[in-house]
Amino acid sequence: MSDESVSLRPIAEADLSAIEELLNDPEALGEFQWYGWRDPQRFRRRWLEDGMLGEEHVMLAVVAGGEFGGFVAANRTGVRPSAPYWSIGVQLLPQARGRGIGTRAQRLLVDYLFAHSPAMRLEADTEAGNLAEQRVLEKLGFTREGVQRSVTFRAGEWRDVVRYSLLRTDPRL
Repeated sequence: MSDESVSLRPIAEADLSAIEELLNDPEALGEFQWYGWRDPQRFRRRWLEDGMLGEEHVMLAVVAGGEFGGFVAANRTGVRPSAPYWSIGVQLLPQARGRGIGTRAQRLLVDYLFAHSPAMRLEADTEAGNLAEQRVLEKLGFTREGVQRSVTFRAGEWRDVVRYSLLRTDPRL
């Protein structure tokens, strides 16, 4: 990944093996993403069903320097059926981290979701200890809404998460 250009594209069948390998390797996932072993074929089944471009979920490949570098994802959620919004996230291959690729990929996902859905709100959660992702979200213009206590269980402990949001009407940095 020498060229630092970043783009998003639909997940291709050729990406599925890399995704499955990443999601089933605790060390490759990194400190804040390993939640235990799960069905390694779940993404392949989703891809066969809708190409990862469903009404309730979107998953796009991150391409950095012409190579698959990971993925961004968004799941439709919401308190009221009349006002859905998207919850977003990113997962990069280890060699794609620490170079701004995740920041650019999430910015592209934000632009994509606001351009192709009527959602007013996007949100993102990250563990309270994940200061790097918090900096990324703030760099993208997300507002820190607060800490939710004991929301996620990882590595034998309940952990707090920080919730961020970005409204369609917010200035984007």
